[in-house]
Amino acid sequence: MTDKTLFETYPLGPITLANRIVMAPLTRNRAGPGLVPSEFAATYYSQRATAGLLIAEATQVSAQAQGYQDTPGLYTQPQVAGWRKVTDAVHAKGGKIFVQLWHVGRVSHVDLQPQGAAPVAPSAIRAETKTFVNNGFVEVSAPRALTLEELPAIVDDFRQAAANAMAAGFDGVEVHGANGYLLEQFLKDGANLRTDAYGGSIENRARLLLEVTAAVAEEIGADRTGVRLSPVSPANGISCSDPQPQYDYLVERLSALGIVYLHVIEGATGGPRELAPFDFGSLRRRFKQTYLANNGYDLALANTYLSQGKADLFAFGRPFISNPDLVARLALGAPLAALKPETLYGGGAEGYIDYPALAGASDS
Repeated sequence: MTDKTLFETYPLGPITLANRIVMAPLTRNRAGPGLVPSEFAATYYSQRATAGLLIAEATQVSAQAQGYQDTPGLYTQPQVAGWRKVTDAVHAKGGKIFVQLWHVGRVSHVDLQPQGAAPVAPSAIRAETKTFVNNGFVEVSAPRALTLEELPAIVDDFRQAAANAMAAGFDGVEVHGANGYLLEQFLKDGANLRTDAYGGSIENRARLLLEVTAAVAEEIGADRTGVRLSPVSPANGISCSDPQPQYDYLVERLSALGIVYLHVIEGATGGPRELAPFDFGSLRRRFKQTYLANNGYDLALANTYLSQGKADLFAFGRPFISNPDLVARLALGAPLAALKPETLYGGGAEGYIDYPALAGASDS
């Protein structure tokens, strides 16, 4: 047991976080023309800059990587310029911000793909899930399997997006290897039936995520690179027959790369923590750098896990949407405001930047 608190500073690679509370990446579907962050994004993130670390919403590494309507990218210069407004606003408030880089793989729709092409995946298996397109939720499209020759370009898309993130002023990036998207599709045998060097064995299924992470770390520094995983979450129809050895191996390799943090969704994304038998402590023991725990944490549970050394940082997601001053509310024991579900995805300022802070509790 320790006497550490959530509200103390924390060294994360070359930066110092004001506290151990992290704002998790939250897709809001509000990007503007050209998939540039909206005019309200700088206000939205700067309002929440009292978090020790902000992780900006999942952001496409290429046009092919998009799976939902109005989600931002980081592969064009206008997108980089748009994100620079966000990072400048956050830094002006004294905050720190990473961006989550993603490729959705099979969780997409032909209406979102260049030239109406089929989404890509490790294997041609359609995901049992829906996506948000044309202002509504629809079944995803059937994917095609990526060829071996296409995979180096996927790796390079992540590398270039990481370089673009630094040009946009981010403090680092998080590689999205969770929630049923492309890198996790390669990891899990429910989506990956390949028989080449990227399928079959534990080592082969982990290969693409490790190659992407190594490329990003080489480009911007391992001390500015994090990775997000969700070992047992069924998000977006993903499944794995035996996740423990898969993730034990993967995390050992990620630790060896020296990346600055591991962000783990414990249980089902946005759902029950006790979903399936899995030893998350095994990942904590194998990863030698910062362990960021996610899913269902409140102040009491986070304090308990911190005192027991089970995690270093704690991610809060939806509470940050309706509580821009969440850190202050937690510190004061103040009640949390409820969010408006109808304004979660798409739209403008309403339900995005109009949630009030407690009087005198936060500069927002």
